[in-house]
Order: sequence, then structure tokens, then C-alpha cells
Amino acid sequence: MSSIDVSEAAKAVVRRNTEEVQGGGDFELFDELFADDFLDHTPQPGRTPDKAGAKELYHVLREAFPDFHAVIHWQAADGNLVTTYKTYHGTHKGEIFGAPATGREIHFETVDAMRVVDGRITEHWGVANLFSLLEQIGAWPPAN
Repeated sequence: MSSIDVSEAAKAVVRRNTEEVQGGGDFELFDELFADDFLDHTPQPGRTPDKAGAKELYHVLREAFPDFHAVIHWQAADGNLVTTYKTYHGTHKGEIFGAPATGREIHFETVDAMRVVDGRITEHWGVANLFSLLEQIGAWPPAN
């Protein structure tokens, strides 16, 4: 398999995660796409850096934003390492980061990198504009 084929296959796995798991709530697919020894190098606060922590985060996001979905602006791959720039969207209908539901439409940008080995996501690094999200749901600045 050429490096182009490896990159395209890896991008497809990451795209499926973004669209079908994060956006569609398909947690059976999550179990197929994530390796059992998955490692998140940048876990969100309060989450473990393993597969269970990632799955928990995805559940929390879908509970807080039942219509949670992403628009992928671009993806680039270097072999099996895929970098994705995307904007998440949703309606704040459940508690997140201690903030009760507001009913507000939200959006925030994320850049992440995921390594895909044998069709499964094995590693993740990411930066999300959570400050913007906190502002949109009225959780920043903090109440006095």
C-alpha cells in the first residue's frame, strides 16, 4: 500500500468518527474505530486519557448538545497521522462544564490530530476553542 493510500484510508476513518460517531451518536461504531489501547495525549479536564475517557466525553457532548455535529473544513495526512480543522455546532440543551442548558446555538473550532493504525484510531492530540464555547453558554466570565 502506498503512503497516499495509507493517508486516504486514515482520513476516511477520522471522517467517519467525526460524522457518524460525534455527529450521529453511533457508539457501536466508536467501539470499532477506536483501538483498545487508544491514548489521548490532550484529554479534556476530568477525563481519563484512554478509550473510556474519550467515549465518556463524546457522550457528555451529545447529552449537552443533542444535535452536535461538525463541519470539516480540511484534513491533511502524513502517513497514518491525520490533522483535521473543523467547527462543531449544536444547541445547548443539557449541562456542560457546570453550566445548565441555555437553548443557545453554539459553535467552536477544533484542530486535532489522530493516528490510525490498521483502521483504528490509536492516538489523539487536540486543541479546542473551549473559551469561545464557555462565552457562548454564559459560563464566562464566571459568576461572582
